[in-house]
Amino acid sequence: MSNPQINIVVPLFNEEEIFGDLMQRLTSVVDASKLSVSIIMVDDGSRDNTAFLMEQQSLRDERFVSVILSRNFGHQYALTAGFNYVDASEAVFIIDGDLQDPPELLEEFYEQIKLGYDVVYAVREKRKENFFKKIAYKSFYRFLKRISYIDFPLDSGDFSLVSRRVVDHINSMPEESRFLRGMRSWIGFNQIGLKYERQKREVGESKYTFRKLFKLALNGIFNFSEYPIKFVSNMGLMTVILSLIYFTITLIKRAYFGTVPEGFTSLVLLIIFFGGVQLIAIGIIGEYVLRIFFQVKSRPLFIVKDVIKNQKRVKG
Repeated sequence: MSNPQINIVVPLFNEEEIFGDLMQRLTSVVDASKLSVSIIMVDDGSRDNTAFLMEQQSLRDERFVSVILSRNFGHQYALTAGFNYVDASEAVFIIDGDLQDPPELLEEFYEQIKLGYDVVYAVREKRKENFFKKIAYKSFYRFLKRISYIDFPLDSGDFSLVSRRVVDHINSMPEESRFLRGMRSWIGFNQIGLKYERQKREVGESKYTFRKLFKLALNGIFNFSEYPIKFVSNMGLMTVILSLIYFTITLIKRAYFGTVPEGFTSLVLLIIFFGGVQLIAIGIIGEYVLRIFFQVKSRPLFIVKDVIKNQKRVKG
């Protein structure tokens, strides 16, 4: 098909259980839309039959493009891979494959693009997830907004419709530790949020484990905030101030009362305190060094194994 107006980018990882429902809803959205729409599916190294099902769908329907990665690189890199195959003339719709983000909102989001917005992001008004996850997400977004040097929208994930020029700018950013919703905010242009109710996952389990969510959160904090390194400086300054206060109290006790703190316990507590401060500082600095280390290696962010496009297999 000729260049569409809209691309829908969908990263998938072990989603064979929900794949049929996903294809049915995406096909219904595309068929019902007056827009020219194609779907770019990215398999992020699935270990089940997801990649095979994607290939069959792309061979049946030319509106579906399948990008198969050589292994599991992670959600943010799978989205980045999808961005590299974008050919839409107007905008790109970003959704997850678990159907918690309803593809039926495409037309409503597109109305805002026609009004001149470059980014239309979804704001999660309600989340049908466990209590701990809801509290963790809510706390993180508010903490990140407070410490970040850019204006982060609250309760907004990757689910969004962005203009083609925004995608082109994201593709020009080669950073290794990717936090796409932060990169999207950093780019600027006119942005607006639309509220929606995030559905619970009906089939399968979430592929974002606590470890992956924690890593994503660290990428957001270290990539879009000066707070960690300033925290080290402030912690060092506070330690010096506390040390001077303690030293002054000791001199006063010695001069006026003839006593000084005694005992092994006081010495051990001081050593543990200052040792802990130093280790925290080294750990925070180490996070920056680690990101520099991975960035300067200049490895590709992902490797494409196969691409099925226009109902045939093409070279990745």
